[in-house]
Amino acid sequence: MLKTELLEVIANGENSGVEFKRDDIRPEQLAKEVVALANFQGGKVLLGVEDDGSVSGIQRNKLEEWVMNTLQSKIHPMMLPFYEEIKVAEGTFVAVISFPQGISKPYVVRDRGKEEIFIRVGSTSRLATREQQMRLFELGGMLHTEVMPIPRTGMACLDEARLLNYLKDILRDPDLPTTPEQWQVRLLGLGFLTEVADQVCCTIAGLVLFGKKPRRYLKQAGLRVFVFQGEDKSYQALLDEILDAPMVGRWDVDAAGKTLLDGGLVERFMDAISPFISQQGSEINFDLRRETQWFYPLEAVREVLLNALAHRDWTRFVEIEVGSYRDRFEVISPGALPNSMSVEKMKAGQRSPRNSIIMEVLRDYGYVDYRGMGVRTKIVPLTRALTGKEPDFIASEDALTTVLYR
Repeated sequence: MLKTELLEVIANGENSGVEFKRDDIRPEQLAKEVVALANFQGGKVLLGVEDDGSVSGIQRNKLEEWVMNTLQSKIHPMMLPFYEEIKVAEGTFVAVISFPQGISKPYVVRDRGKEEIFIRVGSTSRLATREQQMRLFELGGMLHTEVMPIPRTGMACLDEARLLNYLKDILRDPDLPTTPEQWQVRLLGLGFLTEVADQVCCTIAGLVLFGKKPRRYLKQAGLRVFVFQGEDKSYQALLDEILDAPMVGRWDVDAAGKTLLDGGLVERFMDAISPFISQQGSEINFDLRRETQWFYPLEAVREVLLNALAHRDWTRFVEIEVGSYRDRFEVISPGALPNSMSVEKMKAGQRSPRNSIIMEVLRDYGYVDYRGMGVRTKIVPLTRALTGKEPDFIASEDALTTVLYR
């Protein structure tokens, strides 16, 4: 880092990615700041800078060695920051400790026989709440929320007809359960049920895939669907509905193919939204019918929805939100992108499933293909071909928003 760059950072003050400290802080204080930044989006700790931005310079002998030893002994899992000392004036130096966003979250401070998780909130570092810790564990791949138990549920909350359809017609399982005991063993093995304190509960995956009324027990299940005439939300919505249904449909499967008997969440959504993203053509074709003109590629709309259903973060207590506006179609999927995934990697075709059980079941039904590259092979090229416009993917700490332009 150049001196001019350092002075500009100092002039901008502390923020979500920059912390000022004197170099006489205690080891656990330095570890706390580094952990909080690594659990957020990475950043820099400047040693030798006061809270008000004045430069006091580093005083500690062998500071680099002390910093590295502190981080190695106080932070788990281990991280390797970039350390440099910048000359600000004759005899005055500032140490800059830089590190990217951590990919092994959550990082913890180990001190006096206990572990603590800190996060960055604005320009301060705070202890993570229970919900924030859950998200960090989930982002780090250490917590698979789709197999978490849902209180007050049991096997009776699942749609037996859909489960039988899945095993018999979709998986073609030759050994079907015939008793409640056999069903329980099978569903436990599939991850649709789980045992907690001698009780058998539905998992999140089991309930959202096959539950009779998922939202009765899991309020963030289902879809919130809006349709507005204008480009923004208004009080006069053409459609404002919450869809509550199991994700998968029930199908009749024979040699001729699959026939839908009872639509799931995907089919019910497509039925609800289709009249608002299409119009009848002005000309009559050879069959004396007016052809439907779609504002967006239907396959891309379906793929955006499936991505949201398959990859949403279940630690977020809000529904997937779908909005149709005069100029765009928008899907907001709760939760940040998992692990080190980015929009660029997603568009390039990299795969990182958050909810592997849900994804595998959707693949079994043919809702998604086995390549798992819907963004690259469907959403982007189909939208570009029909509308001439690139879709937008907007990632934040709270959600992934996908926008198709009309």
